Amino acid sequence: MKILFISSWFPNKLEPTNGNFVQRHAEAAALLHDVEILHTIGDFNQKEEFIFDDKIINGIRTLIIYYKNSNNPALNFFRRMKAYKMGFAKMQKPDLVHASVLHNNMLFAVYLKKKYKIPFVVTEHWTALQEQNLDKTSNNIKRIAKYIAKNAGYILPVSYNLKDSLKQLGITTPMKVISNVVDTELFTLTHKAEQSEIKFLHVSSLIPRKRPKDIINTIHLLHQNGFQVSLEIGGDGETESLINLVKDLNAENYIKVFDAITYGEVAEKMQNSDYFILFSENETQGCVILESYACGKPVISTKVGGAAEFIIDGLGIGIEKNNTDQLYSVLEKICKKEYFFKNETEIRQFSVNGYSRESIANQFTEIYNEVIAKNKLS
Repeated sequence: MKILFISSWFPNKLEPTNGNFVQRHAEAAALLHDVEILHTIGDFNQKEEFIFDDKIINGIRTLIIYYKNSNNPALNFFRRMKAYKMGFAKMQKPDLVHASVLHNNMLFAVYLKKKYKIPFVVTEHWTALQEQNLDKTSNNIKRIAKYIAKNAGYILPVSYNLKDSLKQLGITTPMKVISNVVDTELFTLTHKAEQSEIKFLHVSSLIPRKRPKDIINTIHLLHQNGFQVSLEIGGDGETESLINLVKDLNAENYIKVFDAITYGEVAEKMQNSDYFILFSENETQGCVILESYACGKPVISTKVGGAAEFIIDGLGIGIEKNNTDQLYSVLEKICKKEYFFKNETEIRQFSVNGYSRESIANQFTEIYNEVIAKNKLS
């Protein structure tokens, strides 16, 4: 089938990692289908009204159109939709549109359905639509999300937590949970050199709700109490305050802070660690959990949002959010070898079976076939 991916978020020159999970979904679908990607984004520093960036990325034709951004939201929306229309005219006509994130960008998918009778599905990732955040999300965002969903053939939330939240919002479109993709060829088992210390890892956007400073303080306390531990912590967020904290604790010998790294480097760090720590206040899914499992590494994570669904006996340990005492207690027990974990091969198999590119491609195909068949009958 010819599938066109459009998304509210997608990696681009202004935000190189934004929506990289959407790119991985497209690459999974491309194993079985003829996939193209169309994305538009505003740039405040741009003089031209539109700039076209049309290239092949990882074997998929990817057209990103940058439009001149302004301080007028209505004008920006108009330019975004115009950019989508201009871009669509350059793409092959798809059998189905695979949209991502129920944001007003995806009104373009509704437009394509009404004008050209092209059905669409929507993968949902957005924390703003989680039940615990709905009170803080504007009524306008919720109204637009419901309108787009009503016109979709299927909604594909990345976790059961998010699926329940969308139902709570009043969305009645058929839904099926299809996870983010794990590149199980990149995130794989490798031989790690023996060492006396236990190596912990945390990789994220480092925003406050990821609680990176709590992780640093907990590892420091373990070290102070005589345990041989180390931590690598970093990502594509603000690292200066973390570096300063490590200096203040005189912990540079056993806590290393790193800046943004490539996807491949994330896999390498996971392979060279013993355990992954996720201490978030909220997660729509927590794909890093599945990536760590794919490397055969157990995970210690807060049981929040979609992340709670992947904390399984023998693979990971769940803790309460914001409970630093419990985080310390669990890590101390790990150091004392008081927990049982499955072997690396068994841990990895969990990711391969349900979340590899091949698995996700097959799950998407089932939905695509169903939606296209229904569209032909209507």
